[in-house]
Amino acid sequence: MKVLLKNAGRIITVDTKGKNYKTGKELESIGALENHSILIENGIIKDILNFRSSVKVKSEKVIDLKGKLLLPGLVECHTHTAFAGSRANEFLMRLNGTTYEEIAKSGGGIISTVKAVRQSTFEELIKIIRPRIDYFISQGITTLEIKSGYGLSYYDEIKLLQVIDFFRKSLTIDIVPTFLGAHTFPPEYKNDHKSYLKLITEELLPFIFKNKLAEFVDAFCEKGAFNSAEVDLIFSIAKDLGYKLRLHTEQFNNIGGLDIALKHKALSVDHLEMLSDQDISKLSSPEIVSVLLPGVSFFLDYNYAPARKLIENGACVAISTDYNPGSCNIPSLHFIMSLAALKLKMNAEEIISAVTINSAKALDLHTKLGSIEIGKQADFSVFDIKDHSEIIYNIGQNLNVMTIKRGEIIYQRNTEN
Repeated sequence: MKVLLKNAGRIITVDTKGKNYKTGKELESIGALENHSILIENGIIKDILNFRSSVKVKSEKVIDLKGKLLLPGLVECHTHTAFAGSRANEFLMRLNGTTYEEIAKSGGGIISTVKAVRQSTFEELIKIIRPRIDYFISQGITTLEIKSGYGLSYYDEIKLLQVIDFFRKSLTIDIVPTFLGAHTFPPEYKNDHKSYLKLITEELLPFIFKNKLAEFVDAFCEKGAFNSAEVDLIFSIAKDLGYKLRLHTEQFNNIGGLDIALKHKALSVDHLEMLSDQDISKLSSPEIVSVLLPGVSFFLDYNYAPARKLIENGACVAISTDYNPGSCNIPSLHFIMSLAALKLKMNAEEIISAVTINSAKALDLHTKLGSIEIGKQADFSVFDIKDHSEIIYNIGQNLNVMTIKRGEIIYQRNTEN
């Protein structure tokens, strides 16, 4: 089926000229077209046509954008959307001076969410999580990564991944499942780390891979969670099995996680709020994506990642919400984009590149989506604005009015008065 997208006020292509990612100064180049239409065939971008050429095109369906701004579908590359329960009480504790790490040591933090997930059935989790995914779609997000990590037992990690798999198979957007069993040590293994590592490496990793419940393995390399040697062990086995790797690292402390990620050729390192100046050059290779999560710094009121230094040193920088119940209860990617401008000192063009093509690269999907280029998936977000800077300026507002996945409208807001 042929579909013609026409009458866009402006098309932001984030064109990579076939490179499929952007590093350093390249992030500023986002490609703006006017008086162009897009021809879609069988869910793929068939051609990008000027006005004269598009008039001659015959298609079975026309989507009239009525002067609105067209962007690639946004890519949300780091979320913990699969959770139950609330940690509002911990938010109040932090306002009164208790640190995130102190809350975790006292039995709160991740463990309190683990308790809520373990008490929830598969059906209850489906009901809880679906509205969150719908909200992401309403923002123009067409690809969404979701991690496990709040089960921390054989049964409950599998349960979470099966919930994520249910959405992956039943929804029109791309859902990317990630196994984060190495999130923290559950209470029953608090004093027996070796047994939990054995559960992850000998039971969970093989079962999950065999049953295609996750293609990525992630870990939290941090004091109070997993040390670099433990991550090294998990990554060695996961890599041998065929998983792709990502790592939470340099969030609160530097304990060797970055070097482990580089050793195993992880696709991304996420957080980097405590990245040292001497380590910035290690991330200048386009082979690894620096995923920055400014919402966590805002929510916990601590360091922001050194975005400007990373970009100036040629890094491939992406941005995500890190939506989770404890350290960043912020599901708005649009707010995070504004925060990246205010606190990471990134310009609007760099931010657009970071939430599209570079986020796609963090998920190893950059050859299929993340930019408007011939041969890629016809994934788009449509904003009721004239210029992309309005997204950054209108802090926290959702100005997306239409989400298109593989050439099909999957969300549309009524903008008629």
